[in-house]
Amino acid sequence: MPIRVLLADDQTLVRSAFAMLVSSARDMDVVGQAGTGREAVELARTARADLVVMDIRMPDLDGIEATRRIAADEDLAGVKVLVLTTYDTDEHIVEALRAGASGFLVKDTRPAELLDAIRTVAAGESLLSPGPTARLIARVLRLPEAPPTGVPAPAALAALSERERQVLALVARGLNNAEAAQTLGLSPLTTKTHVSRIMGKLGARDRAQLVIAAYESGLVTPTCRSESP
Repeated sequence: MPIRVLLADDQTLVRSAFAMLVSSARDMDVVGQAGTGREAVELARTARADLVVMDIRMPDLDGIEATRRIAADEDLAGVKVLVLTTYDTDEHIVEALRAGASGFLVKDTRPAELLDAIRTVAAGESLLSPGPTARLIARVLRLPEAPPTGVPAPAALAALSERERQVLALVARGLNNAEAAQTLGLSPLTTKTHVSRIMGKLGARDRAQLVIAAYESGLVTPTCRSESP
């Protein structure tokens, strides 16, 4: 089945350009367009979207709050949010992930990269723009706010085996299952199984939450990106 994509941006021309791009992909359908965050939340329900490409700065209800409402709605449990914005400041990245976004890209991303990002997030992976990722992690560690409901507490890492900790450290570095498997000398299927078990043990919604948990627990640090496998 094609990926059902909802586009949320307050600029009509931007939405139209994104719609043409997404529609050009054989494995995607544009099922709706929203000009405000409130419209995005409503259309996510009525259009039965699989993924929302969400701008941050919109009238009526911004993209962060719209993402938070989508993530908190049990009826929209399967809907993923990919935040796309011209702003890559630490605050926006952190807020988007804490609100429930599974991906983050800036708008100067190349068209092919945007389509790949949609596929990645729709498949259940998390995705962050490479540039802001290191700043995101450092920022998360300095934030005084408690993580939102659903983000695993660092103490929960005690439930992980040594191999699962190694896999989690690589996930936090941004490696996908195939890359982590090659690093550890495992099969991709085994690595995928480890990631699924880690998410289950930590109660994590997606890989983005695993990244935050790994850094907040001290398993991985901004200065020493991972412990040695």
